[in-house]
Amino acid sequence: MTTCDNFIQSTPLRIGILGSTRGTSLQPIIDAIEQNTLNAKITVVISNKIDTGILDKAKKHDIQTKYVPENTINGIRKKRSDFDHEVSTILQSYNVELVLMIGYMRIVSNDFCKLWKNCCMNIHPSLLPDFSKGMDLDVHTAVIHSGKKQSGCTVHFVTEDLDEGPIVCQFKCEVKSNDTPQSLKQRVQLLEGDAFIWAIKKFQNDLLSSS
Repeated sequence: MTTCDNFIQSTPLRIGILGSTRGTSLQPIIDAIEQNTLNAKITVVISNKIDTGILDKAKKHDIQTKYVPENTINGIRKKRSDFDHEVSTILQSYNVELVLMIGYMRIVSNDFCKLWKNCCMNIHPSLLPDFSKGMDLDVHTAVIHSGKKQSGCTVHFVTEDLDEGPIVCQFKCEVKSNDTPQSLKQRVQLLEGDAFIWAIKKFQNDLLSSS
């Protein structure tokens, strides 16, 4: 079991972050916490990359970080379930109540999804279900080529079916006629921090209303 049922309104929600890239969306969450507009605490940031920007951001704010290598000490790639077990063990050791995936470039195992059911959120750079199962610039390229007038980001719960978990929220932006995949990505990324903050508050409110 996870610690989802242990949430108490007067205590900050304990958040664990999984990331593999720069973690652009992490900073607005940190800012909201430090400005006391979000009743939460990031207890640990975990990455499968040792030299990634998301770990650097966390360290600058004295947030605990953990690196979980994808290979064993013998250089053999770990099974997905074994890797995810290591990650879950760390999350549980920090009493994490909600897991956020921010630029996490891994597909998680079914066991991980079951363990963190309704307690793990991912953000996807499109308005799901459109352009699901793509990553990064490939998604923005597909949006532009489709002729869509709107794009945005979707926060959804992580399930065994990739990008098909229940949607928590969607934030939208215009697709401009002169957009490149890079320019559209920048505009969508500006939405992601606010979308996560909205989703975190929704998660808290849902826990309170069900208690």
